[in-house]
Amino acid sequence: MSLAGLSYDVDAVVLDIEGTTSATGFVVDVLYPYSRSRFAALLSERGDDPEVARAVAQVRAEIGDPDADAVRVEKALNAWLDEDRKATPLKTLQGIVWSEGFARGDLVSHFYDDVVPVLRGWHAAGLRLYVYSSGSVAAQRAWFTHSPEGDLTPLVFGLYDTENAGPKQEPESYRRIAESTGVTPARLLFLSDRPGELDAARAAGWHAVGIRRPGEPYFEQGVGDHAQAGTFDEITVSRSTS
Repeated sequence: MSLAGLSYDVDAVVLDIEGTTSATGFVVDVLYPYSRSRFAALLSERGDDPEVARAVAQVRAEIGDPDADAVRVEKALNAWLDEDRKATPLKTLQGIVWSEGFARGDLVSHFYDDVVPVLRGWHAAGLRLYVYSSGSVAAQRAWFTHSPEGDLTPLVFGLYDTENAGPKQEPESYRRIAESTGVTPARLLFLSDRPGELDAARAAGWHAVGIRRPGEPYFEQGVGDHAQAGTFDEITVSRSTS
């Protein structure tokens, strides 16, 4: 479909991160190794923290080993990293590690150049912005807090992940987000690079636009029969006041 001339009258825009607002390569080449190098310390030093303990219990359940020790849990986490598996406990523990890394100044997030100016414009125009990513809410918050453009969290009304919304390729997850935000599905626009996610959003009654950026994993595959754009500034979003 056309790469330009996309215009939507909606109340809210929901954003994917990897491949959409930000480079997948940054996540894979910078954040993944950072978390891999710190899982062992997290599990050994903070295993009694409620959030860590809950995630560890989820790992044990997924691998079918209720007595798995920290070494076995770390091995599972690293195997899921190698697979780029969107496992909720992996994302939870990554989020903890990344949040601490951002707070220490070890990490600064990445956004494509076209993204932040457009988000600021949409926010100023009264549009509500949300994030729905496979990365945990904690990781999303750290990502938007520690951007090269400063703290972007004032632009965002809410954050959704696979734990509080559900899997990203299931329509029910998008219905759940619509209900949580109080926005009618037909007044929601979802931006993502993954066709399966776009399909699920559309099945839930949302508008959906595929973002296709050269060099991203899904660029060659395309976005199926969805409208598509190469940058955010190819999309016009307005909110009617009538």
